[in-house]
Amino acid sequence: MAKIPHVAVIILSWNGKKDVLETIRSLQKSNQAGFRMEIFVVDNGSTDGTPEAVEKLNIKIRKLGKNYGFAKGNNIGMREAIKDGFDYIALLNGDTLVDKDLVRNIFLAYQEIDNAGAISPKIYFAKGFEYHNKYRLPEFGHVLWYAGGVMDWENVYGSNRGVDEVDHGQFDKTSETDFATGCFVMYKLEALKEVGLFNEKYFAYLEDADLSQRMKKAGWKILYCPKGVLWHKVSQSSGIGSQQNDYFLTRNRMFFGMTYAQLHTKFALIRESIKLLLTGRKWQRFGIMDYYLGRFGKGSWQ
Repeated sequence: MAKIPHVAVIILSWNGKKDVLETIRSLQKSNQAGFRMEIFVVDNGSTDGTPEAVEKLNIKIRKLGKNYGFAKGNNIGMREAIKDGFDYIALLNGDTLVDKDLVRNIFLAYQEIDNAGAISPKIYFAKGFEYHNKYRLPEFGHVLWYAGGVMDWENVYGSNRGVDEVDHGQFDKTSETDFATGCFVMYKLEALKEVGLFNEKYFAYLEDADLSQRMKKAGWKILYCPKGVLWHKVSQSSGIGSQQNDYFLTRNRMFFGMTYAQLHTKFALIRESIKLLLTGRKWQRFGIMDYYLGRFGKGSWQ
């Protein structure tokens, strides 16, 4: 009798009990035809009762005691899933609502495409979490947040394809993409075993793009698959211009760019870093200083 493939879905939580519980409940309605799914929560030291509430749902949870960041927190979950023998390991943000066929359709994409290492789905803004209010009422819930990832290698900026566009089917083709988003990504076990997990130096921001690059260099495909769908309650507090974004994106962009960009772009990053040291905002300056001093992980972040 053929072995039934097993999919682990890891949700990293940190002080977002209401959202995490809604994410879990939507995920529990998943269509599991052809595979078996297990939900696994990794809690980054929540103090709002999240671990206790998750345990009441009979969901497996690993309580870490403090905030280890996105990269290390998810790595702890992925290592558990690898040890437990799962064939596919998915990461899901704890502020999302998923379509019942999300996990199944991404799983099925793996059965159809050779050498896929990471696959992310079509992601919409959850209703009321759009960046703008320019949409007509029927369009809410159909505004795209991610339809594949695009890396601008001249400037070392990643962006989500299709962001803010209303979905009219313009991104309905499965295709290779520059990076799979950690909002939801399903990894193949063999790919993770070959290239490793997230680089924990990043702590948060660009760790998913880094892992995508390592997989690409090893010959694995990074894919966007529109047959899977979910809705993301996009956080405004850590967006562009926030102190958290200033610090981690500034530092990690230097680290990512100096690892993967072409030589002329590396020189441009160095010039830009000098300018930021002189005229940047407080946490941009800290980010640059910590990059050059080799302070990674949480670094100087408060």
